[in-house]
Amino acid sequence: MRFLFVGDSMTVGRAGDFTWRHRMWQHLEATVGEGGYAIVGPRTGLYDAESDAPVSTAYADPSFPAAARRHLAGWGEGWLHMAPVIEEAVAASGADVLLVSLGLIDLGFYTDCEQTAANARAFIVAARTANPQVKLVLLPVIPNVRAESDAPFAASCARFNRLLAQAAADLSTPASPVLLAGHPSGYDIHTDTYDGTHPGPSGEHKLAAAFADALHRAWSLGGPYTPASEAEAVRGAAAVPTAGVVPVPEPAL
Repeated sequence: MRFLFVGDSMTVGRAGDFTWRHRMWQHLEATVGEGGYAIVGPRTGLYDAESDAPVSTAYADPSFPAAARRHLAGWGEGWLHMAPVIEEAVAASGADVLLVSLGLIDLGFYTDCEQTAANARAFIVAARTANPQVKLVLLPVIPNVRAESDAPFAASCARFNRLLAQAAADLSTPASPVLLAGHPSGYDIHTDTYDGTHPGPSGEHKLAAAFADALHRAWSLGGPYTPASEAEAVRGAAAVPTAGVVPVPEPAL
């Protein structure tokens, strides 16, 4: 089973992050085991501010295996950017399962709800062109600092999530199911992110859990999510600052 992580800045992470991809790798190691899965994709790096590209190798866990660092995620990239490239990425990697977290950056800067939903549908169609049996798990747009203070933007996020759920229902087939993951349980932007948008350690665990639990419930893949270190998750939540953080430059939500 080959997994491809697709996302924006919350998925690629910045230099010094663990990333939720790392948490998902730990989960797959614990529940599927070595040899039972592979993580695939054309990129391996974290976002590097100087080069404005996902080229940093400075993961918080230096033992994170190179093969498990693969992904298709980019700082400031959304459905708009991923729909044109997903067919090639799936064809080249042989991905069987796509774990997708996109939409916030689209709604913030590029496209309205309907256009964003249309790009999500185009993404699904393109992925199937490469692999007609590909499985997809889509994460809704999750809580973020702009939605907390901007009521029209919050309404836009909610509207898009309904459209995404409809797209999943319309396009899911027995051969190529499309699953909408649940919102990360207990996700709090004040304790689970470092700037109101990007996940800190506890937020990374909660994002990984949303995908892992969806895979387990729907398709019996893996098992229920348990952080590799419960103590680390608690420490991470306590350590995430909620004020005075200077975000890595990107279009500000």
